[in-house]
Amino acid sequence: MNFIGIIPARYASTRFPGKPLALIAGKPMIQRVYEQAQKALDTVIVATDDERIMNCVQRFGGNAVMTSPNHSCGTNRCYEAYIKSPHAGKTGKTVSDDVIINIQGDEPFIDPIQIKLLQSCFPTEIATLVTPFKPSDGTDALFNPNSPKVVISGQTSKKALLFSRSVIPYYRGVAQDKWLEEAERRGTPFYRHIGMYAYRADILQQIVKLQPSVLEQTESLEQLRWLEAGYEIRVAITDKQTIGIDTPEDIKKAEQQCC
Repeated sequence: MNFIGIIPARYASTRFPGKPLALIAGKPMIQRVYEQAQKALDTVIVATDDERIMNCVQRFGGNAVMTSPNHSCGTNRCYEAYIKSPHAGKTGKTVSDDVIINIQGDEPFIDPIQIKLLQSCFPTEIATLVTPFKPSDGTDALFNPNSPKVVISGQTSKKALLFSRSVIPYYRGVAQDKWLEEAERRGTPFYRHIGMYAYRADILQQIVKLQPSVLEQTESLEQLRWLEAGYEIRVAITDKQTIGIDTPEDIKKAEQQCC
């Protein structure tokens, strides 16, 4: 299969305008993400809606595609970049042998191993990553609604059954402050979703046409739309934690990581 990494990168951001261009130890964040992705992929593309980001990528020798400023999510931006790129099959149209990996543009230290894990899920329709919660993470982290949880099935070919901002599954008869310890005792950990996806190109072409679903609108989780529509989401498990940049204050933490 032909794996293509696409990094959606918008300039506008409520909390951090121009975030992809923020310097981390003298290097733009989008360049750091790009270089990490290149360690696992032969083809990497930045999908942007802003000429400043486009110019930045071209200056460091990267590939970039200009996309519409009207996309509501990274999935749709990835698809537009894919069909506009010269890497989209032999005729410029989607083919089932192409797999698009949607790489978060605000995670400058993404581990190439995580990208390889996503690749290992194929052939399938859609794949994503999860990481287990540990007792040391604490109850506050488990119950944080900004950290979506996942229930998965299968011993070998693991699949996502449900995503939620609530804690799933519910441990009936166990005090909530003991749930993490109980999960470890049973060997059935809670899983935190890591928002990196890979899609077979023909499946991506289909899911960008789907209308928002009831569950998706309730939880504000796009992947629920795909599950409700009957698509399969394979899951790879990683112990690697990602470091996202959400605010200017996070830059200082990132510089400590790389310096």
